[in-house]
Amino acid sequence: MTPAADVVSEHPFVVAHRGASADRPEHTLAAYDLALREGADGVECDVRLTSDGHLVCVHDRRVDRTSSGAGVVSEMTLSQLQSLDFGAWHPGGQAGSSEPVNGDTGLLTLDALVALVLDWHRPVKIFIETKHPVRYGSMVEREVLALLQRFGLAAPASASRSRAVVMSFSAAAVWRIRRAAPLLPTVLLGSGARYLGGGAATTVGATAIGPSIETLREHPELVDQAAARGRALYCWTVDRAEDVDFCRDVGVAWIATNQPARTKARLRAG
Repeated sequence: MTPAADVVSEHPFVVAHRGASADRPEHTLAAYDLALREGADGVECDVRLTSDGHLVCVHDRRVDRTSSGAGVVSEMTLSQLQSLDFGAWHPGGQAGSSEPVNGDTGLLTLDALVALVLDWHRPVKIFIETKHPVRYGSMVEREVLALLQRFGLAAPASASRSRAVVMSFSAAAVWRIRRAAPLLPTVLLGSGARYLGGGAATTVGATAIGPSIETLREHPELVDQAAARGRALYCWTVDRAEDVDFCRDVGVAWIATNQPARTKARLRAG
């Protein structure tokens, strides 16, 4: 992750939150393909483990909201999840939508997403959020690190040159990543200013903090507090034009947004 001092004079970098999820079904190949074509600087995903040990990109504990099926992700096999449609619920995943869907709207594995990002024609960072509490506990971080190792991403030459960033609302999860892969950038996520601005990020060695836009609106001093400790700031989920302007003005490093094309256009215009 680029050090805070290096981004102050630039506009914030844009991270596609679950892909271009305003226009395509979240966490699908279609959403990430669109985000990359729209020029996103990074992409964000949530990961969970299936019952047979595969990392899949699904936000919710259950698949009911975003698929044609029902059930708990951790109780289903990869094959069972792959049999579901993860696109029809979203207007951008339906036949006859205003734009043709380019790419798949089936289940997306983390392996496939990392491969897509690394094969893109320009450098793009991937922000991987591990969900907690979960059935498999620390196994999620172990499997994420093993996957990043297979792709040659677990031990970057430096944090600023890393192509992968691991995030979590769990301080213990961030600590597990920092202990096992000290050069891998991490973001401690949270919605409380005291949690993010206090000692938690220091204790676990997070290289960035990640407040919600609502928290940052209430506590813009978090940007300077993070910079004073050598940390960048990642803000989620920033879709309104006035919030994009606010993040740019206070010096946010990374903006997570559901609409990367519109957010980048707003930043360029400003």
